[in-house]
Amino acid sequence: MKLKFNSDLDYQKESISSIVNIFKGQTPAQSNFTVSAMMDKAGTEGKLITNLGVGNKLELDEEDILKNVKEIQLKNGLKPSSEKDIKKNNYYFTIEMETGTGKTYVYLRTIFELNKQYGFTKFIIVVPSVAIKEGVMKSIDIMTEHFKELYENVIFKAYEYKSKNLDLIREFATSDYIRIMVMTIQSFNKDTNVINMDHEKTNGVKPLEFIKETNPFVIIDEPQSTVSTDKAKDAIASLNPLSTVGYSATHKDKHNLMFRLDAVDAYERQLVKQIEVASIVSKDNNNNAYLKLISVNNKKSPIKAKIEIDKLEKGAIKRIAKEFKVDNDLYELSGNREVYKGYQITEISAKEGNEYVSFVGHEDLYLGEVRGEIDEDLIKRMHIRKTIDEHLNKELRLKKEGIKVLSLFFIDKVANYRYIDKDGKNQKGKYALWFEEEYKEAIKNPRYKTLFNDVDIESEAGIVHNGYFAQDKKGVLKDTKGNTASDEDAYSLIMKDKEKLLSFDTKLKFIFSHSALREGWDNPNVFQICTLNETKSESKKRQEIGRGLRLAVNQEGERVYGFNVNTLTVMANESYEEFASKLQKEYEEDGGVRFGVVESHTFANIKITIDGAARYLDQEGSEKIYNHLKDNNYIDDKGKIEDKLRSDLKAKNVQVPEEFKECEEQIIATLKKLAGNLNVKNAGDRKTVALNKQRYISPEFKELWDKIKYKTTYSVEFSSEELINKCSEEIKYNLKVNKAKFLFTKAELDINKSGTVTKENDRRTEEVKNNNFILPDIITFLQNETNLTRRTLVEILKKSERLEAFKSNPQQFMDEAASIIKRKMRLMIVDGIKYQKIGDEEYYAQELFETEELAGYLSKNMIESEKSIYQYIIYDSGVEEDFARKFENNKSVKMYIKLPDWFKILTPLGNYNPDWAVLIEKDNTEKLYFIVETKGNILAEELREREYKKIQCGHKHFEALENEVEFRETDNFEKFIENV
Repeated sequence: MKLKFNSDLDYQKESISSIVNIFKGQTPAQSNFTVSAMMDKAGTEGKLITNLGVGNKLELDEEDILKNVKEIQLKNGLKPSSEKDIKKNNYYFTIEMETGTGKTYVYLRTIFELNKQYGFTKFIIVVPSVAIKEGVMKSIDIMTEHFKELYENVIFKAYEYKSKNLDLIREFATSDYIRIMVMTIQSFNKDTNVINMDHEKTNGVKPLEFIKETNPFVIIDEPQSTVSTDKAKDAIASLNPLSTVGYSATHKDKHNLMFRLDAVDAYERQLVKQIEVASIVSKDNNNNAYLKLISVNNKKSPIKAKIEIDKLEKGAIKRIAKEFKVDNDLYELSGNREVYKGYQITEISAKEGNEYVSFVGHEDLYLGEVRGEIDEDLIKRMHIRKTIDEHLNKELRLKKEGIKVLSLFFIDKVANYRYIDKDGKNQKGKYALWFEEEYKEAIKNPRYKTLFNDVDIESEAGIVHNGYFAQDKKGVLKDTKGNTASDEDAYSLIMKDKEKLLSFDTKLKFIFSHSALREGWDNPNVFQICTLNETKSESKKRQEIGRGLRLAVNQEGERVYGFNVNTLTVMANESYEEFASKLQKEYEEDGGVRFGVVESHTFANIKITIDGAARYLDQEGSEKIYNHLKDNNYIDDKGKIEDKLRSDLKAKNVQVPEEFKECEEQIIATLKKLAGNLNVKNAGDRKTVALNKQRYISPEFKELWDKIKYKTTYSVEFSSEELINKCSEEIKYNLKVNKAKFLFTKAELDINKSGTVTKENDRRTEEVKNNNFILPDIITFLQNETNLTRRTLVEILKKSERLEAFKSNPQQFMDEAASIIKRKMRLMIVDGIKYQKIGDEEYYAQELFETEELAGYLSKNMIESEKSIYQYIIYDSGVEEDFARKFENNKSVKMYIKLPDWFKILTPLGNYNPDWAVLIEKDNTEKLYFIVETKGNILAEELREREYKKIQCGHKHFEALENEVEFRETDNFEKFIENV
C-alpha cells in the first residue's frame, strides 16, 4: 500500500503560507522551476552565484520583513514581533504544531513553495537524533511522488549528511536545483567534526564553507532538543542561514511565532486522535505499608517530601498523598496502621537525580519508587492483558473499515523481552512469554471468532508481535538512549516498515520497543500505547501519547477522520485523574498552553467592519479589551480568569466597552471558551456575621448561658460476656472481607482552552490470583486497637466463626474486626454511662462568642435574626432554617442561640454538639430553658445508631447539671411549642 496525502488541509496551508509570506515582495520566480545552466539573468530569482556554488539571495530589508511578519501574526492571532525581535534572532521564526498534525509534511512542502514563489533552492533540515533523521528521510521518500505531482515534476534531491561522503556537500553547493540536506546537530556542533576540518575531498576547504556560501534556509526539527545548548546555537549560526525556522509542539523559546496549532486547537479540530486513559490500580490490598515518593520540595525550609500512603479514616482505608518532613512518623499519620510501624523519616534528599527519603529501620525510598503494592510483575502482566483486550475490541470494530490496528509497548529493559542465553541463542524474555500466554487466552473468546477463523492459536501468538532494538557489533541486543550510531539499524528497519505495518498482509500488530524510541517513531494506526517501565522512571505524558496521535489510515492509504474511529488508549501506571493533571501541567510547561488565561493579543484577530471595509480589531483594540477586563476584576494581573467573570458569563451580564459592541458576540464567545465550567459559588454574597451587642449583654442571654455552660465527665459499666456475644455476632454476619483486586478504569480525556477534563466511561475489578500473604499476629493487633484482654479477643474471634476469611485479606480483616469491636464497645458504653458535673470551675466562658468569626452566604444558609446574639443565624439544613424562622416569629420565644461548634459534650462516640439553646417565657411569668435537637426524623430506628446514642448522652449530660434545663428532641416546631 502507499500512503496518500491531502494537499488541501486548511491548517497545513495556513502554516505553509505563514512562512512563505514573510518574504512577500521578493522578486517572484518568472515561471515554475525555471533553471539556466548559463546562469544568465533569466531564472536566477532568489539565487546568489558565488565562487563555491549557487546560494539563496534575499532582496528584502528588515523593514519589509517586519511588516510582513506583523501582518501574518495579526491574522493568526499571535503576539506581534518587534524590530528588536527580528534583528536579535536573525530572521529566526517558529511554527508550533501539535504532534501528529503533519509537521514534517508542512516544512517539506514549505520548501517547495519557497522555491516556487521566489526561486530559493538550498535547504538544510537539522534534527536532534538518528531516530528523527530516519523518520524525515522516510517521509521524503514516501512523499516524493506527491510533491512531484503537486509541483509539476520539480527536480530535487534530498540526502542525509554522512561524513564519509563529502562529495554530497560539493554537489549540494553547486547544484542549481532544489537540494535538501538532513543532518543531526551532533554531526557539526564540534570543532572535531569532519565538516569543520580542512579536507582534500573539498580542495583543502572546510566542507562547512560550501554550505555557508549557499545561505541556506535552515529548518530545525524539535528545536527544544536540537538547539538546547549555546554550542548548538553557535553551530546553527555557523551555517550562515538566510533564515531559520523551528518546528515543534513544545518550543522552549518561541522566536517570532508565526503560526500556532497547539494541543487544544488540534483536539478541537479533530486533527489528532481523541485520548482515553485506562488505569489499573490495586484495591483492598493493604497488607503491606504502601509508599510512593511523588516529589521532593526544597524551595522552602524545611525540605518536604510528598509521599502517597494508605491512611485509616473513619473506619476505611484511603490512599492519600501528603507532604511530610523529617521526624514525621508515618505510623501516626496513617491512623496508627500497624504496617507503618518504624516508618519515621530521618532524612530527605533533594539532590537532583538522587531524591530519596530515609526511615528508621527500613530501606530508602527513591523518587517515583512504589513499595508495598501488589507484585510488580502481576501489575505489568495485567497491563499487557488489558492492552490486548483493548486492541482486539478495536480490531473487531475497525477491520471492516479497512483499518489495521497496532499496539505499541515501551519497555524498560530489552532483556525483559528478548535475550541471548549462554549458548548464544535468542530466548524470549518474560514480557514476550506473558504476551503470548495472554494473547492465546484472549483470542479463544467467542467474541473474537470472526477475527480468527481457521487460525492456529499457537503460531498466531508467535507472529503478531516483535521487538525493535539496537544491538552491538556481536549482535547482542542492548538498552540505549536513542541517539547513538548503534541505534541506526533498529530505526532504519522500523521506519522503512511503516507502510508495511499498515497493511493487513503483514501479521505484525504488537510492537515492543525500548523506551529510547519514544521520540523517533510513530505510526498513524497505533491505537494502544502501554508503557511497561520501571517504577522509578517518570516518563513524559506528552511523549507517551505523541507516538499514537496521528489520524488512522485505511488500506487505500487514505486518512480517516472523526473521533468515532480515532481514539488512542493509553494504559497508564496511575489513576486517570493523575494522568490528566500531569498532562495539563506538561501542556502548560512544555507547550506554553495557558489554560483559562486571557492575553493582551487574544482579541486582535476579531474582524470588524469600518466604513464598509472589513479589518482586524488589531493589537491596540485587543489591549483595550484586556485592560477593561482587568479593571473590572474579570482577570488578574497575569490574565487568569476570575470567578467574577464566570458568574457574569453565566448570568449573561458581562460588560463590553461601548466602542466594541459590534463584535461583542465574538468577544463573549472567546471568553466562554477560556473560562470553561461556569458553575462557581457566588462569593459576592458572602457575609461575615457580627454579634448583636445588645442581645449579647442582655440578662436573658446571661441566664440562659449560666444554665448550660458547665462541663461534665462520665464513667461506664458494661458486661464482658454481652460484649463478646454482640461483637462475635456482628463479625459473623456483617464483616466484609474483599480479596485483593485490580481496579480497571477508563476515562475519555477532553482538552479545551480552560483545561483537561476527564469523563469516566468504564469501571470494573478483577481478583488478584496467587497473592499469598504472611499472616500477622491478629490478637496483638486487636489488643493494641481495643485495649481488650487477649482472652476476650480470642473468644470473640472463635465465636464469630469467620477466621477463614482472615487468610484471604489479613489486614482488611483485622481493620474491619477492630472497627466492629470498637463500635460495639462505644455503643454498649452509652447504655451504662453516668455523667457528673465537674464542679463550678469547668465551663465554657461567655466571652468565647466574641472571639469566634462566623460567615455564610445570604442566598444559601443565612437568615436575619432579632432574637439571637448574632445579627444572622447560619443554618446547616432545611429543618434548621424552618426552626430558626419560627423561633423568630413566635412571641413566647424570648431568646435562642444556635450552639457553636466549640460547645461540645464528651461522649464515647466522639464529641456531641446539640443544635439549639432556647429561652421561652410562658404566661409572661415563668421562664423555661431548653436544649433542642432538631432532625428530619427523630425516631430512633430512622437515625443512625451512632447518632442516636450520642443524643442519649446529651440527655444524661444535661440531667447531671441539675439546672432546670430540659433536653428535647423534635422534628417539628409546632409539636415542640405545643408541649412546652
